[in-house]
Amino acid sequence: MDYKKVAIEILNNVGGADNVKSFTHCATRLRFNLKDEKLYQEDALKRIKGVMGSVVSGGQHQVIIGTDVSHVYEELVSMLGSDITAKELDIVEKDDIAKSKFSQILDTISGIFTPILPAIVGGAMVKTLLIILTLIGIMNSKGQTYQILSFVGDTPFYFLPIMLAYSAAKKFKMNPMMGMMLGLMMIHPAYMTMIEKGDPVRLFGLVPVTLAKYTSTVIPVILVIWVASYIERFADKITPKAVRFFLKPLITLLIMVPIAFCVVGPLGTIVGNGLQYVLNVIQTQAPWTLPIIFGVAAPIVIMLGMHYVVTIPLVMSAIAASGYDMLGAGFLAANIAQGAAAFAVMLQAKNTDFKAMAGSCSLTALLGVSEPAMYGVNLKLKKPFMGALCGGLAGGIVCGIAGVKRITFGPTGLTTIAIFIDPKNNMNFIMAIAGVVVSFTISFLVTYILIKRDSKIQKEIGA
Repeated sequence: MDYKKVAIEILNNVGGADNVKSFTHCATRLRFNLKDEKLYQEDALKRIKGVMGSVVSGGQHQVIIGTDVSHVYEELVSMLGSDITAKELDIVEKDDIAKSKFSQILDTISGIFTPILPAIVGGAMVKTLLIILTLIGIMNSKGQTYQILSFVGDTPFYFLPIMLAYSAAKKFKMNPMMGMMLGLMMIHPAYMTMIEKGDPVRLFGLVPVTLAKYTSTVIPVILVIWVASYIERFADKITPKAVRFFLKPLITLLIMVPIAFCVVGPLGTIVGNGLQYVLNVIQTQAPWTLPIIFGVAAPIVIMLGMHYVVTIPLVMSAIAASGYDMLGAGFLAANIAQGAAAFAVMLQAKNTDFKAMAGSCSLTALLGVSEPAMYGVNLKLKKPFMGALCGGLAGGIVCGIAGVKRITFGPTGLTTIAIFIDPKNNMNFIMAIAGVVVSFTISFLVTYILIKRDSKIQKEIGA
């Protein structure tokens, strides 16, 4: 793929450089925030060689590239400059005002979580590797190497509020360094010591401080940064220009300290605990529901571009509360099903180009990234997508009935299947494998039969 050529064509069809407010990327998509959405040429984008599809969701215009997305992103950065990826321009458009609140919320959540994914996934995979090495006897859990790698794997989760503070500050148009400082103060060792002692704490001798623990939390710090963004703008307005450099951060902090520790932080903790409680009830009382629901619904969530918006907050809350989550098994079944459907297409295709694309997309989906298979093959032919939904549902049922747990956060596919290894329950991994087998088998058979009976698809793939 000529990444530069693809980047140029994409830029031309999103309205050009002047139309881009900000952009970023996730595992497979470029995500644009545009000034004038009417300039977005969706049909033309889909015809670009190297583009697998387009989704408009949550106020974002998403161009689906596949696993090469980071290379195209780098070309765009070189054309537009890195500063435009770091912040949105302070421009208010009429379309932005008219945009639904729901879309704004989805756009905000996605913009906050997407940048921190590499760190979270990296830490999770280190933890997974330690589980494997310990189980097969290569590494001693009491050794120093294990201990170092263990805290490395825990780092992104322990310091999650700081990473979220940084990305949230950029999203809410606040100074990101000030945002990080607010995140850091919420997990400062001195504050953690106060929590451990448990003695009553009062700010200014009057206002009681709620000693909530914010490490590994999501909602409290996001709410704090959201409020702080308004306080910072207020401080900017009231401070004289000559002393703004000193007074602006001082005023922001003096106002935010009581708000963070006495109001917003505790409120966010209550909301987060409520979410954790609901998930804990579902995972303990009806553990079969989430794998089944997401086994069939995961592709729909991905199509809407909401997979990060929906899953990450839920997964983080579930892991924080229980040490595992049940959504991962559903996404595992769904990804395998997409790969199996594309594999069935590949076996029947005689068109050389389509056969090669289907094979490549199938492998990518089986390894955990389903969008190339979904957009490049299955949705394009329609019937394979139906077969994949059947396979995802079947695999989700197996995982749901068996109560398969994802022990640490990470992408779900064959290369990361070890995230389902539970040192306390060997059957968890075995049943995850069973779910994979069932999902692949059902999806493959249904898709194969549907293609055999559809002359239009056979003609399209040259069968």
